[in-house]
Amino acid sequence: MIDATALIGKPPGAILDWAGARYRAFRPTLSDMLMVLRRRAQIVTPKDAQFLLYLAGIGPGALVAEAGAGSGALTTVLAFAVGPAGAVVSFDRREEFLDVARRNVHAAGLADRVTFRVRDVGAEGIDLTGQDAIVLDLPEPWAVLASAKQALTSGGRIATYTPTYNQLERTVREMRTLGLEEVRSVELLERTLHVGDGGTRPEFDMLGHTGFLTGARKVD
Repeated sequence: MIDATALIGKPPGAILDWAGARYRAFRPTLSDMLMVLRRRAQIVTPKDAQFLLYLAGIGPGALVAEAGAGSGALTTVLAFAVGPAGAVVSFDRREEFLDVARRNVHAAGLADRVTFRVRDVGAEGIDLTGQDAIVLDLPEPWAVLASAKQALTSGGRIATYTPTYNQLERTVREMRTLGLEEVRSVELLERTLHVGDGGTRPEFDMLGHTGFLTGARKVD
């Protein structure tokens, strides 16, 4: 535990000596926020979260709905991306997950951009309209796609995260049945490099399969 009172009013990079150790304080970046999330459910990794933003076309000012709040990692990324002029509505059917996600988003300083709602969107649908993007991190995203399409504005996009091939196939099949266009599925693999003078090589371990990412557009 560190008493950071002495840093109030000082610029980023200020030094604090505390209990025999020296610290340098900066404003947290998005990656810093994600590193300290309290986890109750498995989170969407940063490599996947950033590409979901791309697939869903999410940027400053966007109105976004998310289903499957989990621990709030993806919620934090979405709230960061939409900026102060945007808004995120995050659904989960379990109050205990929403509570963890709510606290993590609050700790990131982004609570004013997110509304949390308890709702089983698989059974009850997404009761919104005029959304620019919808992101689904659910075991059965295909069950939500029809109501997600209705919730989107024309030209709006859906992005899904599915861990298995069977989930991916059923999700894409339903997207095509509903007439969604520009359907695209990808998998991202992350491999770090060990960099040394004359000895640069890939690391032996890598972050391999985490999930399949799919994006599609609503076209009226």
